Amino acid sequence: MRADARRNRDRLLSEARAAFLEHGTDASLEEIAARAEVGVGTLYRHFPTREALLETVLRERFDALAAAARRLVDSRSAREALIAWTGDFVETTTVYRGLTAALTATLRDRTSALHASCEAMREAGTTLLIRAQEAGDVRADVTPMEFLALVAGVSWAREQMAGGELRGDRLLPLLFEGLERLG
Repeated sequence: MRADARRNRDRLLSEARAAFLEHGTDASLEEIAARAEVGVGTLYRHFPTREALLETVLRERFDALAAAARRLVDSRSAREALIAWTGDFVETTTVYRGLTAALTATLRDRTSALHASCEAMREAGTTLLIRAQEAGDVRADVTPMEFLALVAGVSWAREQMAGGELRGDRLLPLLFEGLERLG
């Protein structure tokens, strides 16, 4: 990549992060291009879709989550590992308003640029969930998709209720109390 193209791409990513923080994942792509001082065509040359831009912005965070899952498998009890990873996952998915919905929709859309990253998160969560189930820490009847749906629900609630009466720090403990093995 030429130096000027690399600078444009880096500015676009920087401005996309700022715009997503300010306006959520529905931030105007035209505004992002303008803030990066490039034309919208330049944005689309680097990132042909909103999902492609989001995937690039989120890649480091998702790679870190996947790496954390691998480390947690060996370093903590199954329950502690699942709780720690889930907390990190919720933190990551609530960094930008609207991200939880975008990621949830992407799991079903294999053509989306975000699909591979979402699959990696699903695999990481599944590995930790199964390990916790095998240890008897989590109900055996909870499927990986049910678990991820519950976690996405916590992320969505935290995103929607930020600053209100809802205490985000209570949602995950409540979720895990419900996931604990019955009887």
